[in-house]
Amino acid sequence: MSLGRRTEDADTGAGVDSGALTRIRRWTATVAVLTTLAVGCTTGGGPDEGSRSGGRTPAPESSEPGGDGDRDGPVLAVKIDNVRQARPQTGLDAADVVYVEQVEGGLSRLMAVYATRLPSVVGPVRSARETDLELLRQFDRPTLAYSGAQSKLQPLIDAAPLAAMAPGKAPSGAYFRGADRVAPYNLYLRPAALKPAPKPGGLASTGFEFGAAPEGGTVTRERKVRFPAARFTFTWSADQKKWLVAMDGTAARTAEGKRLAASTVVVQYVAVRDSRFHDRWGNVSPFSETVGEGSAIVLRDGRAYDTRWERSSAEDGTGFTTAEGKRMTFAPGQVWVVLVKA
Repeated sequence: MSLGRRTEDADTGAGVDSGALTRIRRWTATVAVLTTLAVGCTTGGGPDEGSRSGGRTPAPESSEPGGDGDRDGPVLAVKIDNVRQARPQTGLDAADVVYVEQVEGGLSRLMAVYATRLPSVVGPVRSARETDLELLRQFDRPTLAYSGAQSKLQPLIDAAPLAAMAPGKAPSGAYFRGADRVAPYNLYLRPAALKPAPKPGGLASTGFEFGAAPEGGTVTRERKVRFPAARFTFTWSADQKKWLVAMDGTAARTAEGKRLAASTVVVQYVAVRDSRFHDRWGNVSPFSETVGEGSAIVLRDGRAYDTRWERSSAEDGTGFTTAEGKRMTFAPGQVWVVLVKA
């Protein structure tokens, strides 16, 4: 009798028998087909849980994030993988804010914040980092969806002023494994299972201001940003009036084939230092300091603005001012904040 080869989750190190994994994938694919058929009978469309070439995940609502709101509301933050095996991601285009963080080995990971709308499915979901906790303190008890964390970091997550929703704590059915990829790149989330529809004003605490472009700026067609082992390119599209995103030299797309595009891109220069934590191979996890002040480049409307950022405490949002000392405003729509080592 063959003993299935054991594979390991890169984040947790948990062993999984490959024979069992094959049976799980087959079972997941069967459930995915039944789920898609059931959803199709009631709504006319549903998430594709089993195959990239099958049914498509429904497109998010057409309303743009960054709209007006008169009160703070809860937000959902989801940690999303960003290595090649994890692309294309699902539900990333519906986020109001996408934070790009450096992780072990100089790679990048994303934290998508949903404040005005929830997509049907988001993923692939991966593990949390210490940087996330400081970023999320600006929100009023946000919900953090993540696949797990380094054992010594987990107590900090449990003590943080947020609702931590890893698979073991989430409601039944919130997470599922897709059959089109191998673990750990196939964990997906149904956001509606964790939170009701977002309330207005969820972005108010970020300190971001949306409105007409300030004077000045430099006409810019393209901006490249490099991490030690990852790179991003933001290219202005006059037709879409957005910055098209490319990762590691390849156009970034959703699982449905739509180009990822941001209305505003913030290249925020921060101190990046070693944290007390490391991954299962001993690589130290970097910590990006988002409290303090420094320089930033803000891209909007085909122009680049030299700005200064300031965040007094973790409970405060981040303010941006132009070289002329005026408040930097963002274009309504999705914001990407790329945290780069100063």
